[in-house]
Amino acid sequence: METVDTVVWALWAMLPAYVPNNAAVLAGGGRPIDGGRTWSGRRVLGDGKTWRGTLVGTAAGTALALGLTQVGPAVSAALGTDLPAFPFRAGLGLAFGAMLGDIGASFLKRRTGRERGAAFPGLDQLDFVVGALLCAFVAAPSWFTETFPLPVLVVVVVATPVLHVVTNGIAYLLGLKNEPW
Repeated sequence: METVDTVVWALWAMLPAYVPNNAAVLAGGGRPIDGGRTWSGRRVLGDGKTWRGTLVGTAAGTALALGLTQVGPAVSAALGTDLPAFPFRAGLGLAFGAMLGDIGASFLKRRTGRERGAAFPGLDQLDFVVGALLCAFVAAPSWFTETFPLPVLVVVVVATPVLHVVTNGIAYLLGLKNEPW
């Protein structure tokens, strides 16, 4: 795969993981997953992690994966490069894993004394990537190994923090987020 093709492949393959947390923000509100519980005097997760957001985010990412599979051949032909299709289990794994990664990061933030919205460089940009990739591997191992060879994983790890900072900055400027990270 050429460098440009690798970048296009990597970004396409991660789209079902990039969307869920944004969809969860747009869904907004609902009952917190932790039910308000605390651990060692701190919330387990906080009000920002809700059942509704998790469900909406997972559904949005999974639906996007299914949609990308339908339009993939036409987009691939237009771009002149191959693009991966998403079996249902792979799309679900990427989407749900992205949500789980973000939930896990909230847990770690609370344990380290960070409040909701506080920056945690590195973790904030890659938490959902780790969750998405792990869940996709568990849900669809053959698809995962074919879709994410090492060069693609490198692009994902390098490009995602840049995309994360840019999209969060835009969401902040649009008033969709309270902080720009």
